[in-house]
This record gives sequence, structure tokens and C-alpha cells, in this order.
Amino acid sequence: MELIIQIIAGLLGGNAAGAGLKNLSLGTAGNSVVGAVGGGLGGLLMGMLGGDAGAAAAEAAASLDIGAIIQSVAGGGIGGAILTAIAGMLKKALVK
Repeated sequence: MELIIQIIAGLLGGNAAGAGLKNLSLGTAGNSVVGAVGGGLGGLLMGMLGGDAGAAAAEAAASLDIGAIIQSVAGGGIGGAILTAIAGMLKKALVK
């Protein structure tokens, strides 16, 4: 359940980054794909920084803890936005 939330948040974060940083945008499809990947990775990283990610995350996901949901949305959205910006910078550098 958390992974789905992270991917959706990353997708939204990637598209938001693409809309905000027009010169780094990869297009709607590119922003969505890179954002979704970044959301999954960002949520995973956020979970690891939170401490005991294994047992605590499984227990929180089972009970739909609001803190775990907020952590998933934040980690996914930020991860998606950051990875989209990085991919946009790489694309821009390679085009030159």
C-alpha cells in the first residue's frame, strides 16, 4: 500500500517539477515515468531514514497510520521532483 502511495506521489511531484522548471521538463510522459521511479526510491530512502523501516513500516501500513501515509506522500513527492530535475539537467547537458 505504501509503495502505491509513494509512486503516485512521485508521479505528481515529477509533473509539478516539470511544470515549475520548464527548461528541465521531460514532457508529461517523461516527467510521469521519472517521477514515479523517483517516488518509489524517495519513499524507500525516507523509510530507511525513519529508523526500523521493516517491522515499523509493515505494522503502520497494516493499520493505515496517518504518520506513515504522510511520510510516504512526502518521500514520494520529493523523490519524484528531485529525480525529474536531475534527469532534466542530464538531458539538457547531453543535448548541448
